[in-house]
Amino acid sequence: MAQLTGEARHRARWRPLTGEEEAAALAELRALAGGRADLLAEVAGIFEGTSEGEPDEPLARSAARLCRMAGAGAIPAWIEEGRSRSANAGRPPFFGGRP
Repeated sequence: MAQLTGEARHRARWRPLTGEEEAAALAELRALAGGRADLLAEVAGIFEGTSEGEPDEPLARSAARLCRMAGAGAIPAWIEEGRSRSANAGRPPFFGGRP
């Protein structure tokens, strides 16, 4: 997961990719995923869900697009998971027990 996330983010650009850049990115993502469309879907969904309204949203959407093009399957549930993670990121940690 970490390698896929890093590679997708590394290959994403603020501008449209050239044909050569896109082909290289897709080949690398497919190789890292090892035929696991579910992993590509998880990465794409988390990118989309956690970046909504953030300054880097266009870049994250570019990374998610690469994952989709590389073969990501169903993404909606992962987008919701990304939203949930983003919402929880601002909460203070729960320590449990008594103060």
